[in-house]
Amino acid sequence: MSRLELKVPPDVVWVLVAGLVWLVSRITPHPEVPSSVRVGAAVVVTAVGVWAIVAARISLEQANTTWSPMTPGQSTSLVSSGVYAFSRNPMYLGMLLVLIGWAVLLASAAALALSGVFVLYLDRFQIGPEERTLTAHLGQEFLDYRHRVRRWL
Repeated sequence: MSRLELKVPPDVVWVLVAGLVWLVSRITPHPEVPSSVRVGAAVVVTAVGVWAIVAARISLEQANTTWSPMTPGQSTSLVSSGVYAFSRNPMYLGMLLVLIGWAVLLASAAALALSGVFVLYLDRFQIGPEERTLTAHLGQEFLDYRHRVRRWL
């Protein structure tokens, strides 16, 4: 299982899960939700997700550090302000929110549950290895940050 650590880019996992969300939404029953409520909620959740992704990327760019999830050891500094003051993984949180928005738009409770697959995969094969690398690379500064800020939210 450790062979998967830091091997599949989170963007790829995100797109695959989004495809599964769509597929599951086509083959499972849908709850009766007025389209205005469903679409409105999906737009809000998705917009917050996109904002988190963009804000995180801008923060990393401004700090002149890598944003590549495949090479956490190339980090030149720890970003702990802005959106990173609320989540250690705001890009992944944003991706999760977009998946949730997609499932809400498709009105599928079963598809919504697939968002959990994204969280479980990232926790095990992406975030855990990233955090081990950042601890080795940034030391006490990262450990202190880890104690102050939650992994997701």
